[in-house]
Amino acid sequence: TLSERILFYTGKIHEIHEVRGKDGVGAIMDSMDLEREKGITIQSAATYAMWGDFNINLIDTPGHVDFTIEVERALRVLDGAILVLCSVSGVQSQSITVDRQMKRYKVPRIAFINKMDRSGANYDRVAAQLKEKLGHHAVKLQYPIGAEDRFQGLIDLLSMKAFYFDGENGENVREEAIPADMLDEAKLRRDEMIEGIANVDDELGEAFLMDPGSITEEQLRAAVRRATIALKMTPVMCGS
Repeated sequence: TLSERILFYTGKIHEIHEVRGKDGVGAIMDSMDLEREKGITIQSAATYAMWGDFNINLIDTPGHVDFTIEVERALRVLDGAILVLCSVSGVQSQSITVDRQMKRYKVPRIAFINKMDRSGANYDRVAAQLKEKLGHHAVKLQYPIGAEDRFQGLIDLLSMKAFYFDGENGENVREEAIPADMLDEAKLRRDEMIEGIANVDDELGEAFLMDPGSITEEQLRAAVRRATIALKMTPVMCGS
């Protein structure tokens, strides 16, 4: 489902089909008939997409525990991974298995908290579980605007901008100023984020001690990259 969205938003495919969809087409990355019938990924499939100037090679691995060896095969060649977590059920037993595999192959990862529009969605709780259950130094780079049926978009704490997704499938990204009633909370969370990164990145740590107010977005992005690749932190993002 996630791969299908990535391919759609990067313009590789022009319509979204659901896994085990009613139209009988199925997701593009599930090429086997059995995968389409059961609605799960059985074998890993690779594709690529362009996002801006970046070429992303994407390996879609199975999520089901029975096909965990396919995840092992993919992890040996990855530069990085996206650990997809549900905003309602949080860290599940399979998340723990995959996380253990990622640690074994020393794969840097981003955590993506999905399904923010579902009833019972709780971004902060799932981010806390990353720390409690998986022992990650989780740093939240985004903050959702609303949750459950009131989920509207997200605030990027690096650039301090709000992003909304319009159109039938949210393909029109609208960048706006942060809503006035959320600005104080966003500033607090930005400080929390900077501190979280400074704790694991020496270069940013020094800048933070000298003058926390003068830290630029470029410095932050570079620090996030260094600390993530060094496996010292896990950036946390969210969406639906």
